Amino acid sequence: MYRAMIEKDGAALAKLLDDSFALVHMTGMRQNKQAFIRAVENGTLNYFSEDLQETKTIVHKDFVQLTGKSLVSAAVFGGGRHTWHLQLDIKFILVEGDWLIREAVASTW
Repeated sequence: MYRAMIEKDGAALAKLLDDSFALVHMTGMRQNKQAFIRAVENGTLNYFSEDLQETKTIVHKDFVQLTGKSLVSAAVFGGGRHTWHLQLDIKFILVEGDWLIREAVASTW
């Protein structure tokens, strides 16, 4: 996901994200799949690098939850470039044999 975000690869993101995908930003703002991809492609959300620090996975009956902690260099919503201690809580669901991202909730760590 981060690789596609850094490369502004909307087609790759479209393949990774379920049609019902939502990104919940640290502010609480929710973006659906189309709005998120558009924001990555047009530079509203600019990602430059990601350095994964830690992951934790929990398998539930109907989904898998991955919590990843990364150092992410980004400039978002017109702000300056910063390195964020970004945590993403990601919910994966199985859709016709493929694991897709249903939801990603961003916070800091």
